[in-house]
Amino acid sequence: MATKLFLACMVLLSVAVAAVAARPATTTADVDAPTGNCDQDLQNLIANCQDYVKFPADPKIPPSSACCGVIQRANIPCLCSKVTPTVETLICMDKVVYVASYCKRPLRPGSNCGSYHVPGGSLP
Repeated sequence: MATKLFLACMVLLSVAVAAVAARPATTTADVDAPTGNCDQDLQNLIANCQDYVKFPADPKIPPSSACCGVIQRANIPCLCSKVTPTVETLICMDKVVYVASYCKRPLRPGSNCGSYHVPGGSLP
């Protein structure tokens, strides 16, 4: 039973790590079009980025070049669609915003990733 619970937690953490680079697509011809598939992107993010988005919120640690490489190639809209409120309890979304920005693929201010609202970009 403990093994099943551990595996379930790891799956949720995996999906949460996918939020590292999450931002919605703006057009079908988006410059940030995905180059891989969502499941592989998720596995790559787990392997390379999970340490940079874990709670607590501070300190924020600059991600590795390997993590940034994964973020640059990730299928962002797909990964973002997998972020649930439960996932958001497993990773620090503020760190997700920091890591994505550090890797030069920032989340669009005012957008949503799952139920998380990216700070900034509020309408008047």
